[in-house]
Amino acid sequence: MTLGFFRNLTKPKRTPVVEREYCVAGRTLPLKIVENDRARRLTLRIDSGGQGLRITVPPGLRRGEVEKFLDRHQDWLEQRLAKVPARPQVRPGIKIPVRGVPHRIVHEPSQRGTVTISSDERGPLLIVHGDRVHLPRRIADFLKREAKREIEKLVGKHTEALGKRAKAIRFKDTSSRWGSCTSDGNLSFSWRIMMAPSPVINYLVAHEVAHLKEMNHGPKFWKLCEQLCPDTERCKAWLKRNGGALQAIAFE
Repeated sequence: MTLGFFRNLTKPKRTPVVEREYCVAGRTLPLKIVENDRARRLTLRIDSGGQGLRITVPPGLRRGEVEKFLDRHQDWLEQRLAKVPARPQVRPGIKIPVRGVPHRIVHEPSQRGTVTISSDERGPLLIVHGDRVHLPRRIADFLKREAKREIEKLVGKHTEALGKRAKAIRFKDTSSRWGSCTSDGNLSFSWRIMMAPSPVINYLVAHEVAHLKEMNHGPKFWKLCEQLCPDTERCKAWLKRNGGALQAIAFE
């Protein structure tokens, strides 16, 4: 009988996960405790935008070890979370990027609930119609539609170059990763990537499509990624520097 977190697992291939809340630095954050057969020690990660915590643990770890680990890293967590900016709330008057270009949000309630891109002497605009209460959701829906239209086209381009086919393309709002590829060919993307510059969007799609052939991050994978997107290194660095800010924007 195991004394660890996970018992009587009927699907051994599935990564076991325990989810709960954890209070630190005046915040209550979702905490995921993930058991990984390859883990030899505990590792702690803060999700993009400071929206949650994730601990990876070796198999069979006792519950008390996680609590001790968190206690030892309280100061580190507090220092790191203090550097995470407050989540900007989507509202009229602020700017959010669309394909890397800042657009000022303008609310015009007189028409039906749509979102259009325009510009005037103030620069690029994101005009949102309908009731004010629905404005954040309408902008999120707009970004989802843009993601579906553009990313599906890019997937087609890169899979043709690779000679592989994607089984399905899905769009999510994930805080821990920008995209993923399963072993059976399902691709997933965060629709928030539509706030990044177009070359970065192209890089993300090339990255996940490359996993259709190389399910790893070894030298062969990165060589393939470079073939699909020659600007891989610059775009990867941009996403590492700026991705947290995009994840921090609140659409609720």
